[in-house]
Formats: sequence, C-alpha cells, structure tokens
Amino acid sequence: MSVEQLLAEKLQRVSFATLGHFLEVGFVASAVCAQVPGVKVVGRARTLRVANADAFAVNRALVGLREGEVLVIDMQGDHHHACVGTVTACAATVQGARGIVVDGVVTDIVELREAGLPVFARGTSLLTTKLRSDPGSAWDVPVDCGGISVVAGDWVLGDDNGLLIASTEVLLGVIDTALASDAAEPLALARMKEGEALEGVLRLE
Repeated sequence: MSVEQLLAEKLQRVSFATLGHFLEVGFVASAVCAQVPGVKVVGRARTLRVANADAFAVNRALVGLREGEVLVIDMQGDHHHACVGTVTACAATVQGARGIVVDGVVTDIVELREAGLPVFARGTSLLTTKLRSDPGSAWDVPVDCGGISVVAGDWVLGDDNGLLIASTEVLLGVIDTALASDAAEPLALARMKEGEALEGVLRLE
C-alpha cells in the first residue's frame, strides 16, 4: 500500500474535529457548510474557477472529473448564481466523484438531499448560472475556497462540522497523533461518566 493509500485509509477513520487540535491551517470558513446532512467526504480536489456565471465551465469540469475526486468550485465572490443543482450532482455521481464544494450557492436543495452526494456551499438560490462560456473560467488552477488556497490534488475532508482542505504533507504530519487522540477518548468519557474527578481526566496544562 502506498503512502497516500495508507493516508486515505486513516483519513476515513479519524475524526476531522480531532485534526483541529493539531492544525491551524486549511480550515474553510464556516459559511461554506454541508447542504446534505449526515455525510463524511474524503477525496482529492479538482479545482474550477467560474467567471461571470459561466455554466459551460461547470459542465466541462464535470466531464473531466475522475473517480474519488471532489470538485471544488470558486465562484470568485459570486454568492448569487447557483452553479450546482440536480443535473450537476447527478453528473458528478456517475463520474464517481466523492462530493462537490462550492464557495457560492447551490439550488435544487431537496433533490440534492435526496440524491445524497455530499455538497458543501454557502446556501441556496433560485438564480442560476447562464448557458454561456467566459474566458475567465479555468480548470485545474489554484482557487480560493472560504479563505483557503486550494490546488488540484489537495485532500478535501468534510462533514457536518465543516471542511478542511490540506496537502498530503500537512496531513501526514498529524494523522497518527490525531488517531491516537481519538482512540483515547472513549476511556476518558467513561471515566467522567463513572464520576471520576475532572482534574484527573482532563488535561489542564
């Protein structure tokens, strides 16, 4: 098993919030949050920058998606035009995508939740992208997502608590420590429930 395959397996097991004890970087602004509840996503980023509500750029990106990837869309501050809906989510699913992250808004929220593909966004809108191309749109370029710079190949980790996007190098530096912390938590909870003094359970310094 390669280093990245082993990391992927560990990321499936770790609590993403535990990673927050050991990292300060890579955490996407909380405004970009799960639109489909009860999901957990681990995948590699494919990036898309959308200019001027360009719907065709999104379609081209969907055609290029590979299995296991998460489409990360930078709407460049456009929080009005929804670029993801029923058709987009279906196309991503049949391509084997793990999810979609939009620094912007989505539509067809009922249908998205029924479909079950993890989708993260700032909210919903009836106003949608337009059937046109814009030369400012680009695929597989560095993008901004909720204040985080994202490049193709970064790991995208998301659940109901939020999103973390980071490189293999960054995650390798903390994953084993985080897993060890997760493994210790059930005993700590049991000790507190059994009435042990908190001074003996919680770390105070």
